[in-house]
Amino acid sequence: MESQVRGGTRWKRFAVVMVPSVAATACIGVALAQGALAASFSVSGQSFKVSADKLEGTGFSQYGAIDSGYTLDGKKTAHPVAVSAFKSASITNMCQSVVTPNIPLLGSVSLTLRAGGGSKPVEAENLYIDVEDLSADAVFKNIDIGVAGVDMKNGPGPGMKGGSEAANPYGFGQQAESATLTDVKQTAWATTAGTFKLSGLKMSLSTGVKECY
Repeated sequence: MESQVRGGTRWKRFAVVMVPSVAATACIGVALAQGALAASFSVSGQSFKVSADKLEGTGFSQYGAIDSGYTLDGKKTAHPVAVSAFKSASITNMCQSVVTPNIPLLGSVSLTLRAGGGSKPVEAENLYIDVEDLSADAVFKNIDIGVAGVDMKNGPGPGMKGGSEAANPYGFGQQAESATLTDVKQTAWATTAGTFKLSGLKMSLSTGVKECY
């Protein structure tokens, strides 16, 4: 999977199919629940919260990057993030919420998406989460911590997922054969997956601030 070099790790190219945001589109949400689409969740100029009872993933890697985007009033923004990538992942009792403030006549409006709460967890392939803040109990198998370098044969290292993220190819990085996170609570700026199957999908809009945690 990787070739070792003194002082760090050479990383192979990461790639994932991206489609336009599906954060608030009910009909696309139904297709996602049926495993029919690739998925990209992002909120213009806003972070969002994600919680889960458990996330079990294989092919884990993590590296620093900068997410760029625009606020609701069109101003350009940039945010430092830690990108957590999984070749495949299973997520139990997932909740994702985003609050849009200052809507005329309504005030704050909260969008909440829940899935994987029954016997079937959420399943994802080529999952990338651009994390600003994370708390969880974590277990890593065969972890390798070093520098995210450049593989001259296979091209640039992490950060090539196809979005607006910009990664430092010589910055800190780590990878592991597998990772298990329990009692997950995180704030993120973007979530991208090649395939995102949301079993038992429930999506709701409500006035006021109602977040996953």
